[in-house]
Amino acid sequence: MRLKNFTLVSGAQIFKAFSDESRVRILFLLYHYQELCISDIEHILEFTQTKTSRHLTYLKNSGLVGSRKQDQWVFYHIKEEVKDFVSQIFHYLHKDPILLRDLETSKVLESNREFAQYKFGRHLPV
Repeated sequence: MRLKNFTLVSGAQIFKAFSDESRVRILFLLYHYQELCISDIEHILEFTQTKTSRHLTYLKNSGLVGSRKQDQWVFYHIKEEVKDFVSQIFHYLHKDPILLRDLETSKVLESNREFAQYKFGRHLPV
C-alpha cells in the first residue's frame, strides 16, 4: 500500500518528523538497511537508549515507522505506504556528510558483526 492521500494534517506530521536531525538520521539508517533494532541504531549514532526510544516513538506516532517483535528484540522499519515519499527526500540528501558518516559507522559495526540482526542469521543489504 502506498500513501494515496497527502493531506495538510498528514503532511504536517511527516514534515515535523523530518524537522529534527536525529530523526532524519534514524530514518536514513532505516531507509538504507530496511530494518534495525534500537541497539543497532544506538551504536551507530552514539545515542542513548532514552533518546533513541523517544525519537522512534515519535516516528511511529507520525506514521513513518513500524515495528515487529522477534523474541526480545523489536525491529523498526519505514512503513511501506510512505517509502516512496521518504525515498524522494533522501534522494536530495544522499550526499550529506553526516548521513554518509553514519553509513560508514554502520559498515564498520556490520563488519565487526555487532548488529543484532546477525544474531538471527540474517544478513543486511550493503
